Amino acid sequence: MGTGGITFNAHVVSDTWHHKHVPSVADDSVLQRDIRELLSRWGGLQMAVKNQWGGHDSLKKSQELAHHLFHLFSQSNVITVEEIENLLHESLLLSFNTEIEDGSIEEVAEQLMILHEEHLRGSH
Repeated sequence: MGTGGITFNAHVVSDTWHHKHVPSVADDSVLQRDIRELLSRWGGLQMAVKNQWGGHDSLKKSQELAHHLFHLFSQSNVITVEEIENLLHESLLLSFNTEIEDGSIEEVAEQLMILHEEHLRGSH
């Protein structure tokens, strides 16, 4: 602006609006980290990765699953635990040629749903 014009710190205004209305990148990175951490504790998935049931790129496939889950959570506020269970089941079957019937898919889906709900509450 020219001399005599009103100036303000656009960065502060932008940050204030951003925190009130948009999930921050920091919130997103926390959610991404939490998803990866949860999947890293899932014995069935880790066994598939360790034994390379998905081939030589099994680790990459598990990382893609974490990314896909994050993307799903980022795109929609309305997700059912059944959708998450189906995604996990399908991913294990197609990516790792593995079927897990020990109840852990349902457990992991419920824990992921809790992470998603916590992220939504923290973002508003």
